[in-house]
Amino acid sequence: MKWKVRWRRWFAAEAAALALVLGGCSKEAPSVTEPQEQVTYTKPQIMIIAATERNRYQQVYTDKIWDAVMENGETFEEYLLEQVRVFMENLKTMTLLARDRGIALSSGEQDKVRRLARDYYSQLSRAEIEYMGITEEDAVILYQDYYTANKVVAELTKDVDLEVSDSEAKVITIRRVRLSGREAAEAMHARLMEEGSDFSAIAREVTGSTPPEEQLARGEEPEILEEAAFRLSTGEISPVTESEDSFYIIQCVNDYDMDATRERKSQIHKERKNWAFQQIYAQFQTEHKVSIPDELWSEISFEGGEDVMTNNFFSLYEEEFGNQR
Repeated sequence: MKWKVRWRRWFAAEAAALALVLGGCSKEAPSVTEPQEQVTYTKPQIMIIAATERNRYQQVYTDKIWDAVMENGETFEEYLLEQVRVFMENLKTMTLLARDRGIALSSGEQDKVRRLARDYYSQLSRAEIEYMGITEEDAVILYQDYYTANKVVAELTKDVDLEVSDSEAKVITIRRVRLSGREAAEAMHARLMEEGSDFSAIAREVTGSTPPEEQLARGEEPEILEEAAFRLSTGEISPVTESEDSFYIIQCVNDYDMDATRERKSQIHKERKNWAFQQIYAQFQTEHKVSIPDELWSEISFEGGEDVMTNNFFSLYEEEFGNQR
């Protein structure tokens, strides 16, 4: 079967946190004359992430996931392994950036990371330890680097103005009706303007279905529809608005969804932080080449380990340091 590109958004919410942590800077990257190849991770360290991701996906989607084929013809296993490789290379690059900027873990942070690694390692079965070939120190190294990756973003973005106003983050709740002809739309609008009219009932009568409530944020619709919707107060109905050969009537159910607005503001903040940090990270990455040698990577696979179930490397981190970012 063919799997949509959306798979590219589903690579480990926890591992993808690295993409989230890549966000924001204020200094220029150092210049070097030649990109330098850097040493990366060992096979056991890579297997921690590979096993985590294999098991996490298989637990959610069953082993049928490995029969999936991407649109470009590669199997999902090939795709996921490549994402693991990219993750490991990015993680190492982040630690190099931290070292370059003099950002290191304090003794207290190191102690916390070591306790977390000990907790992770103690929960592994003998079969899992042997399958990955790891020691507790391998877990320490990965947790230290992951913590450092988050810390370098926090440090390099702390002086960047990332404020998001309520106005730009505002989310409203609407109902809308789309009609193909202006005359029908105007006739419906006239009925809606009558005192005591019921938007849902009239919409159902005219279109055959009840329009659902939907949340709307800025930047999600054509500008003309966005402006028509955001001008409304709770309970108000827009004039007939034409967009892309269709005619819309919008009812504002809630002109300020507080919870959704707060969530939207947080999302915009993360996106800005990510964009800002990428300005320095992209240049640093170009100048400090990190790649896992092919001969090492050829040893990494999802084969074997049928009794290996570990999938909590990132979730344990989130439980311990969820507020770090």
